Amino acid sequence: MIDTHSHIYSNDFATDRAETILRAKEAGVTHIILPNCDSGTLPQMLALEADFPGYCHAAIGLHPTSVNENFQNELAIVKSELERRNWIAIGEIGIDLYWDKTFINEQRLAFQQQIEWALEYKLPVIIHVRDSFRETMNAIEPYKNSGLKGVFHSFTGSLEEAREIINFGGFFMGINGIVTFKNSGLSELLKDIDLLHIVLETDSPYLTPAPYRGKRNESANVSLVCQKLAGIYNFLPEQIDKQTTLNATSLFAI
Repeated sequence: MIDTHSHIYSNDFATDRAETILRAKEAGVTHIILPNCDSGTLPQMLALEADFPGYCHAAIGLHPTSVNENFQNELAIVKSELERRNWIAIGEIGIDLYWDKTFINEQRLAFQQQIEWALEYKLPVIIHVRDSFRETMNAIEPYKNSGLKGVFHSFTGSLEEAREIINFGGFFMGINGIVTFKNSGLSELLKDIDLLHIVLETDSPYLTPAPYRGKRNESANVSLVCQKLAGIYNFLPEQIDKQTTLNATSLFAI
C-alpha cells in the first residue's frame, strides 16, 4: 500500500516519529508521500525524508490556507525549491473556502501559478479542495488536455463531481478514513466509481478511520481504508492494495 498523503512530519509525531514509520511498514505500507504546507513546514518534512530515503517522498507546494497578502514570497520559495532538486509532486495546493474567504483571489493565483510549474517540471499535483469544487474546476479548466495530472486529495464530493474529475482526465481521487465514517455517504458513491480512479491516503494526523476516530491518525491506518474498500468493491484487500498501488505508481515517479 502507498499512503499518498501524510503529514507525519508535523509536531504531532515529535515523540514517536520513527515508531510511526515502523508501524506503517509493519502494516504493509511501502511508500509515504509527504505534501508540504508552506515554508514553515519545509525543514521538518525534508528532515523526515532524509531519515527515510526511498520510503518517505517530499512534495513541494503552498497550501491554500497558508495563502495571505505575502503569498508571492512563499511562491518564490516554492520556485527556488523546484530549481534546487527533484520532487515527487507539487502539493498540497488548491482552494479552501471553508476556513476563510478573504484571500480567494490570491488562492486562485497561487493555485494556477503552481499548476504552471507542475507542467513546466512535469510533476503531478496534489489538490486540496474544501467547499470549493466549482472554483477548483474553473481554475484547472484552462489546463485541460495540457498533460496536467494529479490527485484530488480527500475526495468527499458527489457522484456527478467524481465523474467530472474522471472526464477531465489525468486525475485520481484520494480516499482516506472518511470512507469509514457512517454518515459520509462515500461507501455508496464509490460503488459507481471504478477502482482505476482511486488512490489510498490517510491525511495523518487528521481524519482517523473508524474505529479509532478521535485519536491521532497515522500512515499504518491506510490498511483500514484498504479493508473498507475491499468490502465496498467485494474484492480481497490484496486486490485493493495491488490496484491502488498501480494507480499511485502510475501517477508518482516511485
